[in-house]
Amino acid sequence: MPHDHGHAHIDAKSGDRRVSIAIWANGLLTVAQIVGGILAGSLALIADALHNFSDMASLVIAFGARKIARRPADERMTFGYGRIEIVAALINYTTLILVGVYLIYEGGMRMIDPPEVQGWTVVILGGVALFIDTLTAVLTYSMQKGSVNIRALFLHNLSDALASVAVIIGGTLILLYDLRWVDPAITIGIALYILYLAITEIGGPVRTLMLGSPPDIDNAAVIEAMRSVEGVIDVHHVHLWQMQEHEAALDCHVVLTADGWTRIEAIKGDIKRRLNERFGIAHSSLEFENKDNAHQNVDLYGHGNSAQEEENHVHGDAERS
Repeated sequence: MPHDHGHAHIDAKSGDRRVSIAIWANGLLTVAQIVGGILAGSLALIADALHNFSDMASLVIAFGARKIARRPADERMTFGYGRIEIVAALINYTTLILVGVYLIYEGGMRMIDPPEVQGWTVVILGGVALFIDTLTAVLTYSMQKGSVNIRALFLHNLSDALASVAVIIGGTLILLYDLRWVDPAITIGIALYILYLAITEIGGPVRTLMLGSPPDIDNAAVIEAMRSVEGVIDVHHVHLWQMQEHEAALDCHVVLTADGWTRIEAIKGDIKRRLNERFGIAHSSLEFENKDNAHQNVDLYGHGNSAQEEENHVHGDAERS
């Protein structure tokens, strides 16, 4: 299937301004929630504050990553700095997992001995938090479609908004029925939701940093498209990865017929055009081999030679014996 690069575009300065507003809003909210949570004795409010603090830290990291990612390639980073946003997303999701585990522990301890909670403080600050979280989610919504970095922030703030609703409900139940166990119960619920979001999303950044093949590209279709070019016998030693979040790359060895060997440039152009038009792979490095001198018994992916490795293994065992 084609690699879709379509996403909403917002100019860099406008995007930076939105992230800056979100940083300040979440910073002020975090301070207010922590103070209110301590005064009210509400762990759910402090849990929501810690979640907001992680969002603020994530926003700061994302802001810096956006700035660095725009640097051009140089002699130190020949692929450019775009992957810094992938690193930022990984840091943010890892932080969310740690926060979620800690909150489950604290919530469990408070379930055993629920403290007294001031419901009105919880409800009022929960309402303020809901407003700020919704504002931040709105600011990042149109940006998250094209960036895993900003998508992490959007999911954080969306989950914050839902957590704030839960906090308000909990405060209301405490006011009406003095159900103090509701506060740590909601804390655990918030933590489980945080963990769910982080664990389901962290695989993307990890896959990219591990040089995994792009998940929305059909590897078999890519290989078939190259093999179907006239003059091509086979391909091997295929590497398909993401240079940056929206830039897929490929390098491989291409085995040519005798006639194809005389038309290398035309074949190369045909392969590159197919890769770009069908799969959005604009960066490809191709090494050509004549069928009479092609590598034998080689792996389709990676750079191994199964037959040679087995031969080396046998010779090594013979020498050791």
